[in-house]
Amino acid sequence: MEPLLELLKTNGRASLGDLAKALNMKEAEVAKRLEALERDGTIVGYQALLDPEKTGNGAVEAVIEVRITPERGGGFDRLASRISKFEEVQSCYLMSGGYDLLIIVQGKNLQSVARFIAERLSTIKGVISTATHFRLKAYKESGMLLHRESKPQRLVVSP
Repeated sequence: MEPLLELLKTNGRASLGDLAKALNMKEAEVAKRLEALERDGTIVGYQALLDPEKTGNGAVEAVIEVRITPERGGGFDRLASRISKFEEVQSCYLMSGGYDLLIIVQGKNLQSVARFIAERLSTIKGVISTATHFRLKAYKESGMLLHRESKPQRLVVSP
């Protein structure tokens, strides 16, 4: 992977100056390269990685295994694209193994996720079955540990 992309993956908030220094380039060169990577779709966006326990938004996240029937002439792509467009769908992946798509869905509560699956996802022509797993707690996401271990503090001992 290109060194600039490696740096951005590690720290998407790095300044042009920091990136230029790390790459031994001029800031203008880095800015031009970033613009080109954004324009050609290599960089599709920038996001902050949030700890859901600390944001307290109460959202429910589910991982759903979806079995689908591939379409003639379109394979899995057309149906995956259609499913990806739902507002509730955060991520959608084509998988190998016992199911075809893995989708990550977010809703306000358990009922809203269940309603999405029952009324919108399962009713799509070509969806054979779904298996839903609700996320209980996140420990690591996108390579980042979400819970830092605090060092145990020694108790004060007095005579």
